Amino acid sequence: MSSEACELPAVFRHHVFCCYQQRPPGHPRGSCGASGAAPLWDHLGKQLQLKNLPDVGMAATGCLGFCSAGPLMVVYPAGVWYQPSSTQDIDEIVQTHLAGDGIVERLAVILKR
Repeated sequence: MSSEACELPAVFRHHVFCCYQQRPPGHPRGSCGASGAAPLWDHLGKQLQLKNLPDVGMAATGCLGFCSAGPLMVVYPAGVWYQPSSTQDIDEIVQTHLAGDGIVERLAVILKR
């Protein structure tokens, strides 16, 4: 790798990382997939297209590390973690945070250090 700095354009205003980790039923750590994440993330992707938000990126991830709290997503650059449980929650996150730059406090997760 070159020692020269690599300049990348700021492509996304928001970048959403959604955990698709799927562990077997009964796994002691659980998983976002086992908690019903996939339909929520599918709905999120459709809403981003419907709302025409080209400056919002969405990426599928593996484990984000907080399995028992899933389904989880994190929005950067703000670093806000969300724990949606319904398509209505997804709609609120899209409208308030991704389209409007606010935070949906009731769905935000506070990570303890």
